[in-house]
Amino acid sequence: MKDWYDISSPAVMTLYDFYGERKNIVDTCLIVLSTVLHDYLLNHYKCSEIGRIHACNGDVIVYQMMYKDKKIAFYLSAIGSALASQACYEVSWLSGAEQFVMCGSCGTLDSAKVQGRYIVPTESYRGEGASYYYAPESDYITIRGCGVVCSIFERLHIPYVSGRVWTTDVMMRETRNLVEKRKQEGCIAVEMELAGVQAACDFYGLHLYDFL
Repeated sequence: MKDWYDISSPAVMTLYDFYGERKNIVDTCLIVLSTVLHDYLLNHYKCSEIGRIHACNGDVIVYQMMYKDKKIAFYLSAIGSALASQACYEVSWLSGAEQFVMCGSCGTLDSAKVQGRYIVPTESYRGEGASYYYAPESDYITIRGCGVVCSIFERLHIPYVSGRVWTTDVMMRETRNLVEKRKQEGCIAVEMELAGVQAACDFYGLHLYDFL
């Protein structure tokens, strides 16, 4: 049994120790997982740097752009639950954002069901490690913003399917038996960030809206 979820004692370090007071610049941020999309935003909108996540292997730059008179932040997230969940909270601290929209690619577990459609996850199997530091142990975590995403897609007549997905840490360890288990539980796709990012958002009182 994992005992990583400890809310009975304080964290050893906080973001205040690294960045000082929390900023209040924007309320919405895009979690970008594609360099193509990231470059498109930089090249087609007037963008300015509003923060940096410092790391020994390179900084993550947080940008701000204007869209229909609304200030929106965005950044290129690292792949994987641990890094993506940590970056989400750091960007919230650096920018003030409390609403996060995340769009990433995935592998399909049910080609016939998802072909030609976006996927709106309703729950994610916690096949990674980060989420267990933010939420009590369980097999699945609820993706709380799924209803909002579905309603937007319906209003815009965007084809989509909703259902469970599987967040994994190790793509090369998706064995045939595990794939079959997840499919039997209703998972229609597999990806590498969602469970951890959702757990971190729940823990820190942030709102996540995800589609694949």
